[in-house]
Amino acid sequence: MKGESEPLSKNNVATAKLSTVTGVKKSTSRQNSLKKAMPYYLMFLLPLLYYLIFRYVPVIMAVVISLTDYNIYKGILVSEWAGFKHFIDFFNSVYFGRLLRNTLMINLLNLVFVFPAPIIFALLLNEVRHTVIKRTVQTISYLPHFVSTVIVASMAVTFLSPSVGLINNILVKFGMERTNFLLDPNYFWGIYTALDLWKTLGWSAILYFATLTGINTELYEAARVDGANRWKQTWHITLPGIAPTIIILLLLKIGDMLEVGYELIVLLYNPNTYLTADVIGTYVYRRGILDANYSFASAVGLFQSVMGLVLIIIANKLARKYSETSLW
Repeated sequence: MKGESEPLSKNNVATAKLSTVTGVKKSTSRQNSLKKAMPYYLMFLLPLLYYLIFRYVPVIMAVVISLTDYNIYKGILVSEWAGFKHFIDFFNSVYFGRLLRNTLMINLLNLVFVFPAPIIFALLLNEVRHTVIKRTVQTISYLPHFVSTVIVASMAVTFLSPSVGLINNILVKFGMERTNFLLDPNYFWGIYTALDLWKTLGWSAILYFATLTGINTELYEAARVDGANRWKQTWHITLPGIAPTIIILLLLKIGDMLEVGYELIVLLYNPNTYLTADVIGTYVYRRGILDANYSFASAVGLFQSVMGLVLIIIANKLARKYSETSLW
């Protein structure tokens, strides 16, 4: 029995030594991998801190404030609990229907006119074969994106002025009367949509330009051999090639259906145009900043964010059901 147990014990020792060596190698390999990955973790640290400090913490504080009668002198923890009082007040407010209608209509006009415009612009410019002309048009189309919103609003006020405005001067030459467009609520949706289109057209087309460059040129060559003209090539090759990008951006746009760039609206609207110009963002600005009603404004902002989340979840489910592209 002793003679038989000795070889077994030697094998066990050898196995133990081998497993130890293997464990050390694995541990060393993990340490080396961690050291190699450390710069990437450090690069990720700053964005993580940004979202924690400027996104996550403010949202949590806004939720707490919306459920209390927040007093800036007492602080969040000492302010009296209000529950869903501010949400109920907002839903029962006479402004609720108007704000929701204006916000949705402005975004719907944006979805119909502004969202497809960069796609069409990118497709048309993609057909231009002269490189210098193509790059010049691209550069010029990018410039409005870098113009300050204040400057855009000032330009709109100047061009639409009833006395010296270019638009009114043109209308007078055609026998029409001068109109103060910025005081008439019927024109506000169109003015805002036109300014948004002018400012975002070129910049929004950048993603489509980048996607177009990634389409395999051999597909176009094969289509030309088969006798396909420019329209058929665009319909059967170009559009399917950029379809995933279109779907992703459309989903993000639907998620922002209750978000409107209120900075431009604040600069352009006035009490005469509140009927069509007042949106959820401007209402939050007036109640939260001007009236210092932080709890009510936080409740309205939280409602806006939750509805945006619901919309993007529904849109993503529909996209996943009817296409192969979705956000998750």
